[in-house]
Amino acid sequence: MAEGSIAKYCPCRDRDGRRLNGNCPKLRRPGGSWSPTHGRWAYQLELPPTAAGVRRQLRRRNFDTRDDALTERGQAQELLALAGTNATLATEIADLLSGLKAGHPLPDRDQIARRVRAGIPTTQSTPTAEYLQQWLRHRQIEPTTRVSYEGHIRNHLTPHLGHIPIDELRVVHIQAMFDAIADRNTEVDLARQSDDPAVRARFKGLRITGPATMHRIRATLRKALNDAIRTHRLIEFNPAAHVELPSGKRPKAKVWTKAAIAHWRATGERPSKVMVWVPEQAGQFLDYAEAHDIMLYALFTLIMHRGLRRGEAVGLRDCDVDLDAGTITFSEQVTTVGYRAVRKKVKSEAGDRTLALDAASIAALTEYKAMRDRWQLVSGDEWPATGDFFVKPDGTPWHPDHVSDRFEELVEAADLPPIRLHDLRHCAATYLKATGADLNDIKETLGHSSITITADTYTSVIQELETERAKADAAAALVPRAARTEPATSNVTPLRQRSKTGTRSKSPNRRPRSTDIEAEAG
Repeated sequence: MAEGSIAKYCPCRDRDGRRLNGNCPKLRRPGGSWSPTHGRWAYQLELPPTAAGVRRQLRRRNFDTRDDALTERGQAQELLALAGTNATLATEIADLLSGLKAGHPLPDRDQIARRVRAGIPTTQSTPTAEYLQQWLRHRQIEPTTRVSYEGHIRNHLTPHLGHIPIDELRVVHIQAMFDAIADRNTEVDLARQSDDPAVRARFKGLRITGPATMHRIRATLRKALNDAIRTHRLIEFNPAAHVELPSGKRPKAKVWTKAAIAHWRATGERPSKVMVWVPEQAGQFLDYAEAHDIMLYALFTLIMHRGLRRGEAVGLRDCDVDLDAGTITFSEQVTTVGYRAVRKKVKSEAGDRTLALDAASIAALTEYKAMRDRWQLVSGDEWPATGDFFVKPDGTPWHPDHVSDRFEELVEAADLPPIRLHDLRHCAATYLKATGADLNDIKETLGHSSITITADTYTSVIQELETERAKADAAAALVPRAARTEPATSNVTPLRQRSKTGTRSKSPNRRPRSTDIEAEAG
């Protein structure tokens, strides 16, 4: 490798305006040594020739000291050494050096080394968006996970970070992305509360990106950047691991008390994303479902009493249900990728389990099985042999989203406070805890992989209410009060108010029913 040369020059000019460079008499002292106060330092280094074989040199100047010039010349030599005996790579690195503008620093040696190891051209950096697309394309993951990653990359990571070279991505860039997401959430919230109908209409249907989703976005980026470190060797530091986000804890379940129902009817606001019916409300729903949706009543009963996931219930096969033994077994579930229903293994090893059935569930499933046998008898040879336990009257399987839609329609038609289909799992967990089951019992029933998930997500809300009421009564009893002369009256609104004609009172945020459940069930 060429050693190059070090020289001193001077920016002074002669009478004709030409630079003196090395001919300035002030550059050297009388003894011939360099002047310590006059002039600047420069170096020159022979570079590998161009692809066309043209000779070239790297000339860099304007250094304060000789040592500064020597240091940078050494850095340039280290960059050229990365090519080893690869002439093509040596030409690429030389192109990179010769293309530097005056005053710009040399490329970072470690960054160039990572590109060399990854087989990426040294003259260009990989944008984060390009890397994320390549990373996702070669990942062997579940379809549902892929859809989630694609959404994070398309909706958030690429718009905010895609233009930044991956080896230049820093914590500040990622933090700025989440700050922008939070600002957008605030904008949507304010627009929803605006008095201007046009503003509300412009933001209609837009969803905010909550803390839990932010954590999942960061997890996607963190995984991609970990692979950039370990597999592709593009970077050595993962900035996503050092970004601070608001807590993404699972919301606690809250019970639909009379006060909560009254507030919801007046404002349309729910106390929590996760709501639980009291047992009386759960009973009202099952009564209504039994009378108005004979096709899915047994499925809803099973989820209510045994806490199944939607995909586990829809994915039950005939071979999984043993009504004589009173057990059901889980090994597969039906979930959605976009809107497409797909069958796959259960969520975790803990989800692969066998549950004992209660008497109410056995009775509902037995009646459903007898009804399904009659459907099959009517269909004859046209009955599809899907092996699914829960099917429509024509034998075709249910789509998970259709089951959720039917559930919401039944809840609304029954004039009950709204919960999600998934909240029936919360109901099941709450009722188990209220009857004495410990967290490990609930964990095994629900198929959680960790008891931490059970403890964080499912709370014994009914039992907690009773405990807190007892504490409140005990504390209030310590405060002396004058005797009342008249009994206190109650202003509590009944759960279900009906007019004298028997029609339901209309509640806020009620949406039109998309199907006539009673007619279809009949």
